Amino acid sequence: MTSAGKTSDLGPAGRYFVTTRWTVVLSAGHKSSPQSDRALAELCQMYWYPLYSYVRRQGYSKEDAEDLAQAFFARFLEKNYLEGLAAERGKFRAFLLASLKHFLANEWDKTQRQKRGGGVPHLSLDWQSAEERYHLEPADPMRPDLAYDREWALALLEQVIVRLRGECAADGKARLFEEAKGFLMVGESVTDYDEVAKRLGVDNGALRVAVHRLRKRYRELLREEISQTLSDPAHVAEELRSLQVALTS
Repeated sequence: MTSAGKTSDLGPAGRYFVTTRWTVVLSAGHKSSPQSDRALAELCQMYWYPLYSYVRRQGYSKEDAEDLAQAFFARFLEKNYLEGLAAERGKFRAFLLASLKHFLANEWDKTQRQKRGGGVPHLSLDWQSAEERYHLEPADPMRPDLAYDREWALALLEQVIVRLRGECAADGKARLFEEAKGFLMVGESVTDYDEVAKRLGVDNGALRVAVHRLRKRYRELLREEISQTLSDPAHVAEELRSLQVALTS
């Protein structure tokens, strides 16, 4: 068993295979299993906000967006959308958005006829914080698809930070993480090592070593999180480049 719940095997031809959350879901298809159900629910729980933001950017009200997102996830978690859309199945990010577009085009009239909140909720979603976050986003003319990619990248980075914070806390380095997290994604020219080192009671050199290790682990976790959303982890570098472009667009 490898980190992040991944298992690996050597195939008949000696190829190295890695099982990710998304490949667990795809391999199960319509057949329900505890592993595939849990993997799909975890992915949706992590990355539901970009979909909510996408729906809002389509012009739907807060209330309608909540109804749509909840109805979509209820249907999606029942695996009604795991057939078709073969071209998007390599990336969970693309597959999820394509599925949502299909839902918006074909299912909204049905959900309108249902009593609000009448469906069985499958995910516990924080609508209030989602709406507050949505209003904090820049009011730019970016196309909803591009905004979706940006929100996806931000959600992924948030998962990485949560994991790294948890690892540091488990190692008794919670304060180090909180003081040094600002060094993870910015250049040294805009950081003040001396000030942070003073607050931590360590010398400058020791802090730089600690930051170097944090950055290395951050990059490792980032690649792990990306791989969990791909059917082929060999495409991690390509997906990473795409998300970096989304963040800088």
